[in-house]
Amino acid sequence: MTKLRASLALIFGLATAGTAGAVDLVIATVNNGHMIEMQKLSKHFEAAHPDIKLKWVTLEEGVLRQRVTTDIATKGGQFDVMTIGLYEAPIWSKKGWLAEIKTDAAYDVDDLLPAIRSGLSQDGKLFAAPFYGESSMTMYRADLVKAKGLTMPPNPTWTQMAEIVSKIHDPAAGVYGLCLRGKPGWGDNMAFLTTMVNTYGGQWFDMSWKPQIDTKPWKDAITQYVELMKKYGPPGASANSFNENLALFNEGKCGVWIDATIAASFISDPKQSKVADKAAFVQAPTAVTPKGANWLWSWNLAIPASSKKADAAQKFITWATSKDYVNLVAKESGWHAVPTGTRKSTYANPEFQKVAKFAAEEKKAIDSANPNDSTLPKSPYVGVQYAAIPEFQAIGIAVGQQMSAALAGKATVEQALKTSQTAAERSMAKGGYYK
Repeated sequence: MTKLRASLALIFGLATAGTAGAVDLVIATVNNGHMIEMQKLSKHFEAAHPDIKLKWVTLEEGVLRQRVTTDIATKGGQFDVMTIGLYEAPIWSKKGWLAEIKTDAAYDVDDLLPAIRSGLSQDGKLFAAPFYGESSMTMYRADLVKAKGLTMPPNPTWTQMAEIVSKIHDPAAGVYGLCLRGKPGWGDNMAFLTTMVNTYGGQWFDMSWKPQIDTKPWKDAITQYVELMKKYGPPGASANSFNENLALFNEGKCGVWIDATIAASFISDPKQSKVADKAAFVQAPTAVTPKGANWLWSWNLAIPASSKKADAAQKFITWATSKDYVNLVAKESGWHAVPTGTRKSTYANPEFQKVAKFAAEEKKAIDSANPNDSTLPKSPYVGVQYAAIPEFQAIGIAVGQQMSAALAGKATVEQALKTSQTAAERSMAKGGYYK
């Protein structure tokens, strides 16, 4: 068949894939470990697709967001494959900015975890393919809890959590009871705090899009957060986000850390963590409701609707988010290094289960997160730890600054909430959500 095709190409003057010159596929991605691993392994894709040449634009997260948002909104055409978050996917697909991801039987779209697949779909069609996903959960020092004669419940409440962190807090021994994000940002402290507000019965906006920040659930949640962190948190917590708390935990300085499930593989790795054998995992704490108590996030590969290289982009995305890719990472780097949070088959694999003692709790957290129903009162927005509307980034940043100020003692909780409410109302009115 190949000889026949080549002969026909010669007869009719058609160029074959090998002689036409490779298609340059420009991929914009974030500079984290899983994406860097993907770049290293992409030589396998190029070997199987000699007609496609990959060109990488690797950026810090904030810069990536800015570049890809500008490019897709202006139809600039700089990128053929974009790495986007669960926040952008529903907004951009509704605007018609993304091409549908079309999969075949071998890809097995039903193997994708339902919560992640749902967040990337519009009208039953997939508009981005998940590369790795995460939720949030409680990570803690089992040895410290046991030493105090305590037991960490599998589904702790915030009341139970407050009691545990108060008992294991021992700054004289260099151990702080509770490590939580304090650094301002919609993806930093507000990712965690939104889940806390959710479980206390709060929401960002009511069904009329009126901001709900200056309400009792917000006050209850933020008051609890500030009190616990001032009593049992590390010094300078208002500047700490994921990386700072990861470093503290790995050094043995955190009794309890509630954060992204992706951290579990790092803190249970003896090459990175001094307390790897002491780390244990349960679900994120709840208060009034379990709804929205743990977030949902994924980094995903998508194709701009304006791309002129959609076929090549589709081939690459199918490869990079497939079961075969997970197996390739396992073969090259070990099962501890595979991207998690996307496929049922990864969690079902006995080899993965052997090295990932956190796997069951991680999957449980992801499965329980529902971006379409994450608050006790009905909400008009999609998202657990964010609201998938364009205005949210600016609102989340402004509110994050106020919450960080409250943690640092530069404002009272009441002042921070009032200022945040005013800022959010101004943004939503400007956006035309209400008068």
